[in-house]
Amino acid sequence: MEMNEYLDVFIEESKEHIQSLNNHLLELENDPTNMDKVNEIFRSAHTLKGMSATMGFQDLADLTHKMENVLDAIRNDKIELDSDILDVVFNAVDNLESMVFDIIDGGDGKKDVSQLVAQLEAIEQGEVISNTAPEQSAATTSNAQQTIDIGSLDQFETTVLQQSSDSGFFNYKIHVQLEEGCLLKAARVYMVFEVLEQMGEVVKSEPTVTELEEEKFENDFTVLLVSKEDQDTIEQKIMKVSEIKKVEISIFDINQIQANDSKEEQSKEQKSASKQKNEPANDKTNTKSTHVTSKTIRVNIERLDALMNLFEELVIDRGRLEQISATMKDTELQETVEHMTRISGDLQNIILNMRMVPIDQVFNRFPRMVRQLAKDLNKQIDLVIYGAETELDRTVIDEIGDPLVHLIRNGLDHGIETPEERKQQGKDEKGTLTLNAYHSGNHVFIEISDNGAGINRDKVAKKAIENGVITEEQVANLTDSQINQLIFESGFSTADKISDISGRGVGLDVVKNTIESLGGSIRIESEFGKGSLFSIQLPLTLSIISVLLVEVQKEKYAIPLSSIIETAIVNKNDIMHAHNKQVIDFRGKVVPLINLHDIFEVPGEKDDDNFYSIVLIRQGGKMAGLVVDTFIGQQEVVLKSLGDYLSDVFAISGATILGDGQVALIVDTNALIK
Repeated sequence: MEMNEYLDVFIEESKEHIQSLNNHLLELENDPTNMDKVNEIFRSAHTLKGMSATMGFQDLADLTHKMENVLDAIRNDKIELDSDILDVVFNAVDNLESMVFDIIDGGDGKKDVSQLVAQLEAIEQGEVISNTAPEQSAATTSNAQQTIDIGSLDQFETTVLQQSSDSGFFNYKIHVQLEEGCLLKAARVYMVFEVLEQMGEVVKSEPTVTELEEEKFENDFTVLLVSKEDQDTIEQKIMKVSEIKKVEISIFDINQIQANDSKEEQSKEQKSASKQKNEPANDKTNTKSTHVTSKTIRVNIERLDALMNLFEELVIDRGRLEQISATMKDTELQETVEHMTRISGDLQNIILNMRMVPIDQVFNRFPRMVRQLAKDLNKQIDLVIYGAETELDRTVIDEIGDPLVHLIRNGLDHGIETPEERKQQGKDEKGTLTLNAYHSGNHVFIEISDNGAGINRDKVAKKAIENGVITEEQVANLTDSQINQLIFESGFSTADKISDISGRGVGLDVVKNTIESLGGSIRIESEFGKGSLFSIQLPLTLSIISVLLVEVQKEKYAIPLSSIIETAIVNKNDIMHAHNKQVIDFRGKVVPLINLHDIFEVPGEKDDDNFYSIVLIRQGGKMAGLVVDTFIGQQEVVLKSLGDYLSDVFAISGATILGDGQVALIVDTNALIK
């Protein structure tokens, strides 16, 4: 078998299993007697071991095997779980993750974990542990599953089986066993279901379809099939699927099931009811509800990028057609273009939604990180997460992880006090760090808040003066919010001592630059002694944006609507001067003017008109007025990069092609306000 083609699948599934291990271990730490969680952890470890061995990553498989032995002993009550054992298991998961990332970087996944293996073996030998290997244990579980009878049918399923039997169909109970170490179990299940659906109708499966899709089973499963095919034909077709070890088919006699002893039926119903509490309810109104293909499909992000690029070209052509239609004023053409505009708008929403992924892909790694940092800092931290289902464009998700890590580490190190300090201040010894994400308009907001010490205004101001960021005279005129924003200056740190967690004078300026490069902004709210809140505002997507088109001489520029407060026409007589700069009074606020004619050195003479056309923009707490010649109007445009040769053009974030074929440069309002 050629392994290279399976490497991407292995990497993705390994990352999912490692994330699952971290999540369940954190839950187990809060409830050490929960054997269901231990079983979940064991299954993930067992699957990861089999995948690693099949792909030839032996160090990864061996470490997982040792960890699996410990988990097996815990779930069989041979070892009593405590925090020391959990720490070793967490350490093992960290090493597994680093091996997987080594494989991602093109390595062979090898790592010296001899000390960790010795610790796991010591845990094993410290108690009376069964010599049963994990593989044998799995086989025992598998055999136990083979004896499970799918007798706990609901009324609808019973009726379907009864009617099919009366109509001349056969009701088969089919037990399928996969090869040991099968790499892609969910894929094999899908292929088996495809074969079965071609020959009849799957009425029920054990385990449930959800569990099969998520690979929450060992190596076998059972289904009830209604079909007119004979047993030999069904068996031959299933066995054509690779990595199938054995198929057992028998007639499922619905009449015999209905005649079973009522006590046995009651017992099965109780077991079924208990099991269904922990799994989603099956759709009982459609016999096709168990079809594996009704859920999701994995698509390479490069294919979605290619689809998006093609659609962007379609948006450009749509703009051109709209312009031609408006010029020709042909009724049929206008109706056709309007219909195409509506359809392409719906298509745009679908494609953008395809690229949207829940932010929990980023949030999922933080509980584990917070736990470790809390131990390193000798602090008690309660992490609370809201809005993990909030969706963001994949390109934004890929970039936002590191800034959030910086902010969380900063909050834990500088924000939340030690238990002793909190107790002296009359606070709960355990501090709370809250992550919250939500949609608002065309933006996503991510908030990181803590109930810690807050920001000391005097300390920040003093440090800013020492660093030459501001003068003592300026400090008196700054609001608390403006003082707080100073911590984002390069090289700024108020830490009394340097630590490995944060405070080396770098970090928050990088955070701000990264967020602003994504078209977002960050602000701080803080009350000394009570805590801080960092609020990040991000656009939903980066590829297609709404802009206001303006003209300076013959040149067209696009200003993102997300940065615009409003537009205005200002009489030249109302323009004032302060610090040798033109300013206007905008509702009681002094707003500096920036003339795009001068900034971009547009050829041609300035208009001598008595009025200025001004676009008022905001970035964080700062405002500015952009002076232009003409407002053209609002439009959705495709953001295109200027390429490597023009990567450092001041105040230009990209370009777009308009409907008439002209190129309009997209203004970077962040750079102008700075």
